[in-house]
Amino acid sequence: MLIQVVKSKIHRVRVTQADLNYIGSITIDEDLMNASNLIEGEKVQIVNINNGERFETYVIKGARKSGTICLNGPAARRVAMGDVIIIIGYGYMGFEEAKLFKPSLVFPNEETNLID
Repeated sequence: MLIQVVKSKIHRVRVTQADLNYIGSITIDEDLMNASNLIEGEKVQIVNINNGERFETYVIKGARKSGTICLNGPAARRVAMGDVIIIIGYGYMGFEEAKLFKPSLVFPNEETNLID
């Protein structure tokens, strides 16, 4: 049996941009992607602390050390600039493996979105 578990989490980052006229996705600072073990094209869940919205999209790479968190396309309607969000990536694994698995959790500076 495979179960789905949290494998990656970027906890409490601030939305820096929302671009409705883009195809879709979330642009994330590459340093945050690396620290949280997320890859380009990976499906993620976005949880908006400000309005309670939960939705899925996929990751695209943003410039390193930029602090960029940009919701693109239709997802841009689910956030406002300055909203605080949580980004969660999930993975499938066997039940016994999941008991021992430790996710990559990142807690960046909420004001800059950078890792201190």
